[in-house]
Amino acid sequence: MNDYEPKIVAFCCEYCAYTAADTAGSARMEYPSTVRIIHLLSTGKVDTLHLLRAFEKGVDAAFVAG
Repeated sequence: MNDYEPKIVAFCCEYCAYTAADTAGSARMEYPSTVRIIHLLSTGKVDTLHLLRAFEKGVDAAFVAG
């Protein structure tokens, strides 16, 4: 179980969380390769079905960041 790396998907708002993640990347900060960032115009565009589909596809965690 020590090799377990959870698959995480992050739904990020363009003007808040995505900008923060982009800035962190520009500063050469690292995050695990198992984290996938989905760039959204607004967190209001996230539907419950998007989150459920992510779990159907096998992610271990999903969150919306605004």
